[in-house]
Amino acid sequence: MLYTVHPSPLGDLLIAGPRPGTLASVTVPGQKGATGVGDDWTRDDAAFAGAARQFDAYFAGELTEFTLDLEPVGSAFRQRVWSTLHTIPYGATLTYGEVTARAGLPRASVRAVGGAIGANPLSVVCPCHRVLGANGSLTGYAGGLHRKQLLLGLEGVLPAQLTAI
Repeated sequence: MLYTVHPSPLGDLLIAGPRPGTLASVTVPGQKGATGVGDDWTRDDAAFAGAARQFDAYFAGELTEFTLDLEPVGSAFRQRVWSTLHTIPYGATLTYGEVTARAGLPRASVRAVGGAIGANPLSVVCPCHRVLGANGSLTGYAGGLHRKQLLLGLEGVLPAQLTAI
């Protein structure tokens, strides 16, 4: 696995993937369930230079959609949920129930959908931060609710509060 560490307003992003330019994981410091750098990983900043440029443009408010080669690892169910997250446009939000319905899953699956969203290995890129509680509340972000609030502020969903953490 190749990796790099890239500074962002969320803290240093750990970006990793099996090949140059292919992302399998993007995590923030202290993220629940995040994988750390493995003993057999190789740091290669150049391998993810394009991704780093896109992150910089996103945090500068100049990019609203990532165009990256993604290869997250997860079950078919999780892949289905993560694919649905990619349909939520920049500056928009859905509830967990709406994500469940959009994924074509039964309403009774909403908790499992929440679990899949919480296990999203591609923070920021796969926009789980755009999912809200049924009453519109900020809930359930593995990177911390303060980061979810920051991302939604950047996207204009909440008052902008983009400050370094």
